[in-house]
Amino acid sequence: MAGTLLLVGATSDIGHAVAARYAEAGWRILLAARDPARAQRNADDLAARFRAEVTLLRLDILETDGFARVLDGLPVLPDTVVCAVGELGDQRRAEGDMAHAERVMRTNFLGPALLLGLLAERFAARGSGTIVGIGSVAGDRGRGSNYVYGAGKAGFGAFLSGLRNRLAGRGIRVVTVKPGFVRTRMTRDLRLPPLLTAAPSEVGRAVYAAAEGGGRDIVYVRPVWRLVMAVIGAIPEPVFKRLRL
Repeated sequence: MAGTLLLVGATSDIGHAVAARYAEAGWRILLAARDPARAQRNADDLAARFRAEVTLLRLDILETDGFARVLDGLPVLPDTVVCAVGELGDQRRAEGDMAHAERVMRTNFLGPALLLGLLAERFAARGSGTIVGIGSVAGDRGRGSNYVYGAGKAGFGAFLSGLRNRLAGRGIRVVTVKPGFVRTRMTRDLRLPPLLTAAPSEVGRAVYAAAEGGGRDIVYVRPVWRLVMAVIGAIPEPVFKRLRL
């Protein structure tokens, strides 16, 4: 039976693809975005293609003191929440610009973790619900090319892991999805290897299958990433320090 999805990060390519997969399955969609006007096109697309019932909400992941007010104003407590918020940022800039580094880490970790923590308490009080966080393989091991972004995603992954452990057996599922490279606006300037690069629609299908199909709790959208990151994680630190990854 279809339910209600709360999608946080509604203007992102991945967020739209996730919402589309749920709308296709007949779910009611709550789209939360920093700028609802920008998300209107995605809402219109879901309504036109799938005749979905779509509600737009304003939620800025950096305005943490407003989270409780936003959740109190929801038309219904969702059955599933997917947090697709993320900011790659600029590693070189983050090395010397503390404000930029802080924004990247807050966007990828602090805001999402605090929001999902509040939702987890409401789900626990009800006794049901599914929480999905879009993580990243960048959080599996810090690398010189993107460690500020990776640090944020690593923190988010640890939070989801702890939340999953605490809520096990209480009717709440917590799923971590790691897309790897995805062809989106955020990565449009990067040269990405085809074997390791997914389309947003692929991520949307993976999220839906994991969240609603009862699959793995930690999902690599392209399974090859599990092997790639296992190899990277196994490199001894003295060797790792000499690599440029």
